Amino acid sequence: MAGPTPVSALIHAATMVTAGVYLIARTHGLFLMTPQILHLVGIIGAITLVMAGFAALVQTDIKRVLAYSTMSQIGYMFLALGVQAWDAAIFHLMTHAFFKALLFLASGSVILACHHEQNIFKMGGLRKSIPLVYACFLVGGAALSALPLVTAASLVRMRSSPVRWRTVISI
Repeated sequence: MAGPTPVSALIHAATMVTAGVYLIARTHGLFLMTPQILHLVGIIGAITLVMAGFAALVQTDIKRVLAYSTMSQIGYMFLALGVQAWDAAIFHLMTHAFFKALLFLASGSVILACHHEQNIFKMGGLRKSIPLVYACFLVGGAALSALPLVTAASLVRMRSSPVRWRTVISI
């Protein structure tokens, strides 16, 4: 889905692409009745995680890199659903939505600063020219790559902890 950067931020980060994850998590009682389907969801999630991650590595357009990384993260969420880590999947969905929207909006600022250039190999020196956007990319990238002291790192601890954390979502 192509569009202006704010629209891409909303679509790719928080709404349309994450609806399936939310639907499966919300109806997890039905999926518990057929464990084979959960295994299939986990396998498809793992395949999506790997294939979309490799696809993101070969892209040159900044918005495509972010879109493929979103696909990879969605695969990670489906993998979590497949192993019945409902709370971790929803937590990852929420943190991904926030930080991926930050990255999409920051990419829009970078595109404007580079005179509408979207090729990542033609961008450079952005830390000196737009330091605030550089900081946004740094924080968003760190949060989504599970570095210590950021939210995705707590997600890893949540999945390995014997205590089941509960996430409250109000609609």
